Amino acid sequence: MIGGLQINHFNAGYPKHQVINNLTTQPLPRGKITVLLGPNGSGKSTLLRSLAGLNKATGELLLDGQDLTQQNFAQRAQNVVYLPQTLPAGVHLYVLESVIVAQRASGGLSNQDSKDQVMNLLRQLGIEHLALCYLDQLSGGQKQLVGLAQSLIRQPNLLLLDEPLSALDLNYQYHVMDLVAKETRRRNIITVVVVHDINIALRHAEHILMLKNGELIAQGEPEEVITPESLAQVYGVRGRIERCSQGVPQVLIDGLVSHLVS
Repeated sequence: MIGGLQINHFNAGYPKHQVINNLTTQPLPRGKITVLLGPNGSGKSTLLRSLAGLNKATGELLLDGQDLTQQNFAQRAQNVVYLPQTLPAGVHLYVLESVIVAQRASGGLSNQDSKDQVMNLLRQLGIEHLALCYLDQLSGGQKQLVGLAQSLIRQPNLLLLDEPLSALDLNYQYHVMDLVAKETRRRNIITVVVVHDINIALRHAEHILMLKNGELIAQGEPEEVITPESLAQVYGVRGRIERCSQGVPQVLIDGLVSHLVS
């Protein structure tokens, strides 16, 4: 399927504070990970929540030509899955049950086929051993992995992940991003991820939106967007791009730009 998510003249925020200002993008492609980058307060999480229909917004969100803003919340939920930074507290379900519930909510399989599919996904995420543990007994990182399982099992057209790596150790960060990339390609979905680590973005993203103060500074492939100039403009740092022994680009920070040094 050819298509993507086109954002046109999009404004979003809160009753007394507009955060996203007249944002228009090139289409966010299917089958690729789009990463939202920017400093704290740049509007990344607000944009993600607004794409999910959780914040008041104006403008167009064209998913394969259909405007999501014209759909009610239930209709949008059939296409869009949003994973917040933290899962709701107080959910007393087994991990296995919670993922099956998420699958059923999207009209998934039933009975043994459903359980087999869920267990396979838990296995891929390295949390099969937690299947019969209660959600409210898990660590923060384990809950993030369960939330990711709940999101992937619903097979959305648009997957929105808000800092899904924040509670994970380094090994799991790379493992999870590899799995998300694999599932994004396999299912040909649009995946938008908020991360703070620029080197994670360079390694795993295929498309980047860089934001500052609610405005789009740059968009495109990682090495087109992440440059010494954009690092200075958006983050206020002097940085350079070099390649590791495997040829993967990485950012090295040399210091602050001169006018920020007191």
